[in-house]
Amino acid sequence: MTNTLDPANLRTALETLHQAGVPGVFAEVRDHDDIWRGAAGVADVDSGRPVTADMRHRVGSITKTFTAAAVLQQVDNGEIDLDTPIGHYLPKLVPGERGAAITVRMLINHTSGLTEYLPRAYPSLAAFPAVGKTTPQSLDDHRFTKFHPTELIEMGVSTPACSTPGGTPGVYSNTNYLLLCQLLELVSGTSAEKCITRDVIEHAGLRDTELPDGPYIDGSHSLLYEAWFGMIDPPRDYSVFDMSWVGGAASLISTVADLNRFFGLLLAGEIVSRSSLAQMQRTGPVISFEGKTIEYGLGLHKLTVPGRGIYWGHDGSVWGGGAISMTSADGTRQLSIAVNLQRWNRLDAEGLPQPHPIDGALQALIQLALGA
Repeated sequence: MTNTLDPANLRTALETLHQAGVPGVFAEVRDHDDIWRGAAGVADVDSGRPVTADMRHRVGSITKTFTAAAVLQQVDNGEIDLDTPIGHYLPKLVPGERGAAITVRMLINHTSGLTEYLPRAYPSLAAFPAVGKTTPQSLDDHRFTKFHPTELIEMGVSTPACSTPGGTPGVYSNTNYLLLCQLLELVSGTSAEKCITRDVIEHAGLRDTELPDGPYIDGSHSLLYEAWFGMIDPPRDYSVFDMSWVGGAASLISTVADLNRFFGLLLAGEIVSRSSLAQMQRTGPVISFEGKTIEYGLGLHKLTVPGRGIYWGHDGSVWGGGAISMTSADGTRQLSIAVNLQRWNRLDAEGLPQPHPIDGALQALIQLALGA
């Protein structure tokens, strides 16, 4: 079979992204049985320690696909029904009319109308996502804060709804996925972290992937530099951070190789049943944190690449770290990228993010890796 990967161009694209301003970037691209891994830049701007393609990394909301898969496994087992109201399962957490109106499906595809809890958990981000009016002080104040998930859920549920349950477009919210984790605990009889680890991570044979129980990243990893739209200058390292503020919504640590393996197995029907996979791939419009409209299913993004067809996957960010993982519908082409800088765009007088060379360089790398 002809190798359609171009290692020289992929290396150049990585280096271009680094030169555009990302301290370190690493990736794995797969085309059928051909695998390319590469890295450019540094894991530590002070020491100059280089990034490597096998580093472990916080991958943010890619966690949601793992959590969704664990829920769909319980659907396959007959323990959860997608169209049953969440109030049936968790009446104390989502009581009354809202609990009766919001189904499990609506939580997974972000059409519940439940509001994001982030501004209340991090008070100085109260204007989030109107970032021009915020300061990053809460990041330092809460570096070692241990949140309980029900505390965060209460913040989201007690805030006025951002949309009507089941309405479109949906609105992206971590509150939905913390509730799904509580649902997993109810039906599995164990913690959500243990359930996801056993039924998804271990089932897929992911040796370098975990849901952490503390603020540290074990093993070889990069520092994670948060710029917060130029308000942290120079960007500050937040690789040590208690991730209980997102839990099963965005706390996963993984590698680019493990991410490609996971999405490859998921789309091959080896993580959830084919019928559940079909449910995951039923998409609708959802408004992201950045205000963009994305095509979202049950824990999966849908991306249509001109000339290459449909790709499935997810992206994610945490304080200082970001990742994206996409797999073609037929499973033959895959990309996973990790970067160690976030919110690099500065803001204009109206508080709107301005274009940055990183934006174009990142998109060029993605397009090249996807074969576009």
